[in-house]
Amino acid sequence: MFKNVFRSGFLIRTAHVILTWVITLILFLHDTDLRRQRENGELMQPVVFSLLVLLSVMLYFTVSLMDPGFVLSDSVKYAQGSGEELDEMIPQNPIPRLRRCGYCLLQQPMRAKHCQACKHCVRRFDHHCPWIENCVGERNHRCFIIYLAVQLLALLWALQIAWSGFHSSGTWRLWLIVNGFLLAALCVVGVLSLVVVLLLGCHLYLISINSTTWEFMSRHRISYLKSYSDEENPFDRGILCNLWDFFCMCRTVVWEKVYYRGSHNHV
Repeated sequence: MFKNVFRSGFLIRTAHVILTWVITLILFLHDTDLRRQRENGELMQPVVFSLLVLLSVMLYFTVSLMDPGFVLSDSVKYAQGSGEELDEMIPQNPIPRLRRCGYCLLQQPMRAKHCQACKHCVRRFDHHCPWIENCVGERNHRCFIIYLAVQLLALLWALQIAWSGFHSSGTWRLWLIVNGFLLAALCVVGVLSLVVVLLLGCHLYLISINSTTWEFMSRHRISYLKSYSDEENPFDRGILCNLWDFFCMCRTVVWEKVYYRGSHNHV
């Protein structure tokens, strides 16, 4: 099974890199603004665009290969206080009860979920992304958002470059022969741009309310959210605080403390 997962991830990442550089090569070889600037000795934009594409590929591998927050043992290291403080915060018979995973048999921290594809529980699980063949969780979610933003910038710039390369060539058949590869690149980049815009917009919204894709889609099946209405979220601290915590705070959050503190206020 591990070999199959590794092989699948290798093929997806290889296909992603090949597609990225094939489209970039088409934009450089076709009669686009990028090629005309390079031929005129104006190298600033071609170099910056190439570096942007390279940065997006590096971020892609960073997100796809890094640990998303796998739960590997029952031992928990708390970044916000000691274990005694957490014991005081959590009731003796907490509702909902802290549970063990039915697959890996480890105690799940709150907001963790077992991923069938990765075969591990993941802290603050968001979703398993087939695009990167990895989970998006507590440790790589921020990098995932940065990757999407850089990718979107590169795609939108590629759209503008591709559009600048179309020229009239008599009949439509001759035009299609001359611009066929560029048209294919434009279509691929356009579809990817739409997907990334929707994905980035959805994630920024969920971050602003301190929710995850899994919690948003399955909240009626999640024990620690059942006691709250659809408009309530025990982890929500307001848009600005949520965005600040997500992008600027580099620490592991003990969500049990946040939840039970919010539960006391809720009651």
